[in-house]
Amino acid sequence: MTETPSVAGLVLAGGLARRMGGGAKALKHLAGRPLLAHVLARITPQCHAIVLNANGDPGAYETFGYPVLADVVDGFAGPLAGVLTGLEWLDRTREADWLLTVPTDAPFLPDDLVARLLAGIPAGAEVAVARSEGRTHPVVALWHRTLLQPLRTALVAQDIRKIDRFTAGRQTVHVDWPTVGGDPFLNINTPEELVAAETRFNAAT
Repeated sequence: MTETPSVAGLVLAGGLARRMGGGAKALKHLAGRPLLAHVLARITPQCHAIVLNANGDPGAYETFGYPVLADVVDGFAGPLAGVLTGLEWLDRTREADWLLTVPTDAPFLPDDLVARLLAGIPAGAEVAVARSEGRTHPVVALWHRTLLQPLRTALVAQDIRKIDRFTAGRQTVHVDWPTVGGDPFLNINTPEELVAAETRFNAAT
């Protein structure tokens, strides 16, 4: 019997949230709870360990009870900096073989996210990226721990900032999800989208 690979989860909460009016998007409320709380409720049962990637005051996330990692590169270098931060943490701790990354603004993530991504990984693949209705979601992905050095080189030495540009040069697979009942990877970038998500959340409960 093949052992299921171990997976640690990293919530990417290090963005500047300009379109939301600034501040920590992770702490914006949906249905009475912070967006981060919704995301954690979805992925915690699926992962062996959880960490948060956030810049600024780590005390703002103290009540969630998980370690907070600031970007290991300066200048708000985008989500790839968060992925690198997570892979460096994974290298230090040896918590898992794979790192799941998810954004803090996707409160409807599927309950089978990890299982479905793992099932879609063929031998030799390094990255598994979620996809729905033909659209890829680069920050919703599994990253193998061996990507640490290639990603560090790409981000620091080559100044590659876009996830798609990095994964295009790696062994990457895309795993499809149905969207019956709404796209599970809906992300919230504006106050208007937060209102729409509230409506969807209320309709589902």
